[in-house]
This record gives sequence, C-alpha cells and structure tokens, in this order.
Amino acid sequence: MRWRESLRPPPLQRCIIMTEHSAPPSARPAKPAPLTVFYDGACPLCRREIAFYQRLDRAQRLVWRDVAKTVECPDGYCQADLMARFHVRTAEGHMESGARAFATLWMVLPAPWPWFGRIAQWPGIGWLLERAYRLFLPLRPLFRRWA
Repeated sequence: MRWRESLRPPPLQRCIIMTEHSAPPSARPAKPAPLTVFYDGACPLCRREIAFYQRLDRAQRLVWRDVAKTVECPDGYCQADLMARFHVRTAEGHMESGARAFATLWMVLPAPWPWFGRIAQWPGIGWLLERAYRLFLPLRPLFRRWA
C-alpha cells in the first residue's frame, strides 16, 4: 500500500491570480471615506446638527472628528481654526469650510440632501449661503443656550 501512495503524483497546486475585483473584501485596500467632518463638539447647537447628519449616514461612510476633544488636526490647520468654522476634508485631501463645507457634506448624504448640495453650487446661491453663515457665526454663542 505504501509503495502505491509513493507513486502517486503530488496533488496539483492551484495558482489563483487575484485581481483587485476578485480579491476577498478583507484583502482589498480600504477605500478612504468620502468625507471627514470636523465639528465643534463643545457647542450644543453644533452637536445637535451633527447628530442629525450622523443619523442620515446609515452606511457609516463618513468620518466624524470632534475637534473639541482632539488635537489631531489636518496640515495647515490648528484646533482654533477648526472650531471657529465648520470644515470637511474630501477623500482627495481637499479642505472646505463654511457654507461650501455644508454643500459638500450634503452631496454625500442620502436623498434628498444631494439636491440641496447642487442648489448651493448654483451661481450666487453659494455666495448667499456663505454670507448667511458668516452672519450666524458671531451669534452662535447666543444659540447655544437654546440647543
């Protein structure tokens, strides 16, 4: 019996060529999040609004960074910059702030929010939204009491 087993050829080794699409999900490189959202978690009004957006992000595709709790800031920004205005960073590493950051966030949220993002990009609308945002910023501490 043993001599017959020794005459058998070794089992065939299968060579599988894995492409990016055929690789198991754990072996594929992770896609970067479409957006990283930087928000002031010390502001009750901001926390409420971010909680609303987080509930919309059911797929949990976005990264949420409370800049009041962390000192980890993107290049060229300090914690005070990130707390003074709303910021997002795209997957490509581009930073947006203010009304443009909100429009960028709305574009990646589920329907109907992308429509608001598109409208914010119309000529003149983005400018108006940014002016309204700048008017709101000095008043933000007053709204904290009502949040």
